[in-house]
Amino acid sequence: MPPKPPHPLLWLAEPLCDNPSYLDKAMFGGRAVHYGGRFVLYLAWKEEPWRGVLVPTEREHQPSLIAELPTLAPHPILPKWLYLPERTETFEADAARLVALIRRLDPRIGVLPGAKAKKPAKPKASRTTPQRKHFMLE
Repeated sequence: MPPKPPHPLLWLAEPLCDNPSYLDKAMFGGRAVHYGGRFVLYLAWKEEPWRGVLVPTEREHQPSLIAELPTLAPHPILPKWLYLPERTETFEADAARLVALIRRLDPRIGVLPGAKAKKPAKPKASRTTPQRKHFMLE
């Protein structure tokens, strides 16, 4: 089987490759880019709205990032992240600007991998309730 061609948007992450913390890996048909211990970009190359760059970020940082790069907007399906569509006229320049911010470890960009909101623990059953016997022992 011939080797799989590289992801069409992986060139965006090239300026990050020289850092030992850089990592990119396949995720849901795209490429997840990690830098500085954070998940910073998701490169998507499918049909809209999954064709471009998704920027994992906390919602509180979205307004300032959008003010700096007005082509960013909350993703229509995954609004907790920002989206830069590949069809945008300034896509290359805006994506390069994002990568420059990532190289400077801008705290507004990225999330810790695996950091999910924890669900409250379910209360454990009280030990005061009698234990049911196995039907064969009754």
